[in-house]
Amino acid sequence: MNEIGKLILGLGLALVAIGAVLMLAGRMGVPMGRLPGDFVYRGKHATVYFPLVTCIVISVILTVILYAISRFR
Repeated sequence: MNEIGKLILGLGLALVAIGAVLMLAGRMGVPMGRLPGDFVYRGKHATVYFPLVTCIVISVILTVILYAISRFR
């Protein structure tokens, strides 16, 4: 049970850190979520939003960060 508690605590802290970074990026004017290539469909009764380019950018950034962490381990 001790290991599961540590894992959940670590994941919670990671989510808080990611949330804080996203909030700061929004205040600084970083256009994440509004990049060219993010698809928006606005119908009469629904709006569908698919952030394709934003997902690719986040994936590349996380890949580089995790690669750098694994190289130093």
